[in-house]
Amino acid sequence: MTTADTTGGAPTGENLDKLTANLRKVEELSQRLTKVMTHRSMHNEALDGPNQELFQKAASAYWTEALRDPAKVLEHQLQFWSKSVTHFVEAQQALASGKLTAPPDPGPSDRRFANPLWDTHPYFNFVKQQYLINAAAVEQALDDVTEMDDPEKRRLAYFSRQILDMMSPTNFLATNPDALEKAVATEGDSLVQGLENLISDLEANNGELIVKLADDSAFELGRNIATAPGKVVFRNRMMELIQYTPTTKTVHKTPLVLFPPWINKYYILDLKEQNSMVRWLVDQGHTLFVVSWVNPDAAYAGVGLEDYVQDGYLAAIEAAKAITGESQVNAIGYCIAGTTLTLTLSLLKQRGDTSIKSATFFTALTDFGDQGEFQPFLTDDFIDGIEAECADKGILPSIIMARTFTFLRSNDLVYGPAIKSYMMGETPPAFDLLYWNGDGANLPAKMAMQYLRGLCQRNELATTGFDLMGHHLTLGDVDVPLCAIACETDHIAPWKDSYRGIQAMGSKDKTFIMTQSGHIAGIVNPPSRNKYGHYTNTDLNLDHKAWAEGAEFHDGSWWPRWGEWLKSRAGAQMPARDPGDSAHPVLCDAPGTYVAIKAKP
Repeated sequence: MTTADTTGGAPTGENLDKLTANLRKVEELSQRLTKVMTHRSMHNEALDGPNQELFQKAASAYWTEALRDPAKVLEHQLQFWSKSVTHFVEAQQALASGKLTAPPDPGPSDRRFANPLWDTHPYFNFVKQQYLINAAAVEQALDDVTEMDDPEKRRLAYFSRQILDMMSPTNFLATNPDALEKAVATEGDSLVQGLENLISDLEANNGELIVKLADDSAFELGRNIATAPGKVVFRNRMMELIQYTPTTKTVHKTPLVLFPPWINKYYILDLKEQNSMVRWLVDQGHTLFVVSWVNPDAAYAGVGLEDYVQDGYLAAIEAAKAITGESQVNAIGYCIAGTTLTLTLSLLKQRGDTSIKSATFFTALTDFGDQGEFQPFLTDDFIDGIEAECADKGILPSIIMARTFTFLRSNDLVYGPAIKSYMMGETPPAFDLLYWNGDGANLPAKMAMQYLRGLCQRNELATTGFDLMGHHLTLGDVDVPLCAIACETDHIAPWKDSYRGIQAMGSKDKTFIMTQSGHIAGIVNPPSRNKYGHYTNTDLNLDHKAWAEGAEFHDGSWWPRWGEWLKSRAGAQMPARDPGDSAHPVLCDAPGTYVAIKAKP
C-alpha cells in the first residue's frame, strides 16, 4: 500500500501528515481565539441566567418533599441508579462477548440523533442512552418539586432544559459521530474551518458568542431582498417612510400605513418577490406606506414609547394623509408595533382624532397576563440586569435580545447551527429569513424599560391602564373596526393571549383569524405557496378553547380573506398615485438608508 492509497478506509501516512498539519493550524488559531476573548466586551452578569436564589429554592423544595414523602423520592433515585447500572452492565457484556454491536434500539425521534451510529455503534449508543437516562432523571426530579410557586417552577424547568440541551453528547466533538466522520474524511480541514468560523463569530460580536445563521455575503438590500420599487418620502429621527410605486392603474382612496416591529427590520415583509406582502398589497390596489425604523444608538437613550408614537405613528399617519389628500388611513401593526398601535388608537380616541379608519394586528400582544415562554426572562432579577445594561450602554443591545429569542429554540437556533459551523466547518446557508433574523436592532433604554416593566411585567394596558403622553390609555378605548391575525404555534406572541387582548378592546367590529405555523411563517404566508391554512370563528365572546373548538378551518393563506376585509374599508377607486408630492419630495429609493444601519455590538 502506498501513502497515496486512500481506498482502505483507514488514514494513510499522507493523510496523517495533513491531519497533523491541520492540528498545528488549530493551535495558531487558538491564539487568535485567546486574543478575542481577552478583549471581549462585557455585559451585566444577571443576563447570563437566573440568580442562585432560584436553584436554592428548588433544592430546598426538593428536600422538603423528600422529608415529607421519602419513599417516593427514594424510589425515583433507585430507578435512576438501577437504569444507569443496568445500562453499564449490558454494555460491558456486549463488549466482553466480542460482539461490537449495540442492543436493539430504534432511537428517539430526535433530529440530534439522526446518524445511524447512535443506534448501531456500542460506544455512541451507550453515550446516547445514558444521556437520555440522565435527562429523564432530571425531569423526574423537577416533577417531584411541589413547594414552589408556578412561575418559579416554570422558570426552573426552562433553565433545567437549557442545561440538558447544552450537555447533549452531540455538542461535543468526542461524542458526535457526524463531526468525527467529517474530521477524518477532510483530514482535519473541517476542524480548522470550524475554529475559523467560531473566531469570526466572536470577533463580529466583540467576544459574545452569537452563532451566525446565514451567509451574509449572499444578500444585499435592494438587490435580492427588499426589492419592491418605492421611494422614501419622509424622514425624521425615528423613521423613514417608504411609499411604494403602484402596479395598478387605479388604487383605493384610503391609504394603508404599515408599522413593522422595531426589534427587527421591516423587510421581513419584502424578502423576495414570491413571498413579499409589500408587493401583494400594492398589487391589490393599495397606496402603501411602510415605516422603516431607525436603528438606535446610545444617543437615543432617553427615547421612550411616547417618541415612537409621536415621531413614528402620528408623523407617518400625517405624512400619508398629506401626500394622498385623505383624512383617514388604514393602519397595520406587527408584533410590538401592534402593541404600540393599540396605545396610539387609545390616545387618538381620547383626543377625538379619527385619523385611523381601521386597524389590523399581526401577532400582537396587548394582554401580558400569561407571559408564556418568556416568563423566565420577565422576573425581577433578569429585568434588573437589563435595566443595569441599559443604564450602562444607553440601549438594550440587539445581541441581548437575539440571544434571548434564540435560546427559546436552542436546539434549532443555537446548538444545531453551532455544530454545523464550529465542529463540521460548514458555511451557514444562504437563507434570506435567517439573514433577516440576524439583522437585528437595538432598543432605546427608556423605551425598553417602559415596555418590560409597564406592559410586560405589570400588564398595565390590560388592567389598570397605561400612562403615556398625559393620557391614561386602555384597551377599551380602541373602537375602530379591527382585524387580528395570530399564529397557532407562535412562541413569541401566543395566539390565545393575542385573542384575549382583542376581546378586551372596545370595538364592536372585530375579526379574528388564527393561521397555522408560527410568528414569522404564519404571517409571511402568500397565497401562491398554498402551504398553511387558517381558522375563523365569528363568536369572540367565547374563551380561547371554545373559540378554537368551534372554529372553521380553511385551506390556504389568510391573505385573501383579510384582503377582502381591507377592501371593504379602503374606499372607492381613483387614479394611481406616484410616490411623494411637492411638500414631500422623494428623498431616495427604497429600501432607504435607515434599514442598512447595522446594530453595533
